[in-house]
Amino acid sequence: NERQLAIGERTFGGREEMKSEKGLIDCETLTRLILERAATARQAVRIAGALIEKHGWCDEGEALSIADPKEVWLMEIVGPGEDEVGAVWAAQRVPDDHICVSANSARIGEIDLANGDFFMASKNVVELAKDRGYWDPQSGEPFRFYGAYNPKGRTSFASTRREWRVLDLLAPSLGLEPNANVFPFSVKPEEPVRPERIMEIFRDTFEGTDFDMMKNLTVTDDDGQSAKSPLANPFMPYEMNRLLRLNGGWGWRGERPLARWYCMYVTVTQSRSWLPDPVGGVLWFGYSNPAMTTYVPIYAGVTDLPEDYRTDGRTTGFSRRSAWWAFNRLATLAAHRWGEMRSDVAEVRDPLQEKFLAAQAGIAEKAQELFEKAPAKARAYLTDRTGDACSEATEAYWNLGDMLWTKYDEKW
Repeated sequence: NERQLAIGERTFGGREEMKSEKGLIDCETLTRLILERAATARQAVRIAGALIEKHGWCDEGEALSIADPKEVWLMEIVGPGEDEVGAVWAAQRVPDDHICVSANSARIGEIDLANGDFFMASKNVVELAKDRGYWDPQSGEPFRFYGAYNPKGRTSFASTRREWRVLDLLAPSLGLEPNANVFPFSVKPEEPVRPERIMEIFRDTFEGTDFDMMKNLTVTDDDGQSAKSPLANPFMPYEMNRLLRLNGGWGWRGERPLARWYCMYVTVTQSRSWLPDPVGGVLWFGYSNPAMTTYVPIYAGVTDLPEDYRTDGRTTGFSRRSAWWAFNRLATLAAHRWGEMRSDVAEVRDPLQEKFLAAQAGIAEKAQELFEKAPAKARAYLTDRTGDACSEATEAYWNLGDMLWTKYDEKW
């Protein structure tokens, strides 16, 4: 929002019997209400808690990563139980020099409400779990939020393997076990984590690890050597995985890497305290498959977006006026021969991304100067720079998709 408050979301589902249709607030509604009202992450958690406790949560278990220029919190929410109005929630602050990973399962464990600087929760968080038999205080085990409200999440490699992958990439010296089901809530990365590193991680498909579903999909080349098939790709639909009997952490669906072929959009947010809010807040936005997209910078201070970024294409069908189709069409095409087409994608994606990232310092400097003299001109400048990036990326991806049609015309 205009104060650099940023929210990310992922669903973890939780216990089915905790969902209630009596509430008024679902996840999308809650994030809008927070962004309209809150200036800081800590304030956002408190506002969110008050709203869902009063008006009721009507969604599945959801996790929100909430960041401002100074703090990051993870908030996890479940319903109050069938036909009840209210919510159960907990929030934990990520230490300033740590990273935390949430991958479709609850991550908050023990809660120390005496430490208000790092924990917040609804008043019913422990008692409701005890009343429903989700936690037995006589068991000798401490109360853990994920254990009470999302126990299956700790037994699914579809979530835990992705958690491991991120933590292992950023803190490899910890030697975390990929088959474990519980990891630290947060860890200190061994190097500073910049936006481009997060983008790189979001492209990950377990390649080079034991969990690469493609490692055994090989062919014999003209020289008699075994090589990975150009048709092997980590973006096969589930029925293709079943056909090829690709086993992995998600049964016949195979492993579930970070980059998913059915992804609609992906974001990386920045909140930078040393810059004015309209300049410091940046939403790096990418359409479709994270492995193939180029992220465009959308500044908090913009007043408009190009038409093709405002045109809904997902629910209205294919349209050249919708940027989403430029990226989604490309991702669908490239997945068919990913072994070969990945190089074509990289030749467009990588230089574009590097260009947009490299331009940030100069844009921020000029926008900051303009804000000191003429805020309206500064907003217009940011709007223009955002529009330029959106338009350049969209055109590049339309052209790339057209090129793949012709270059690989007889190889489908």
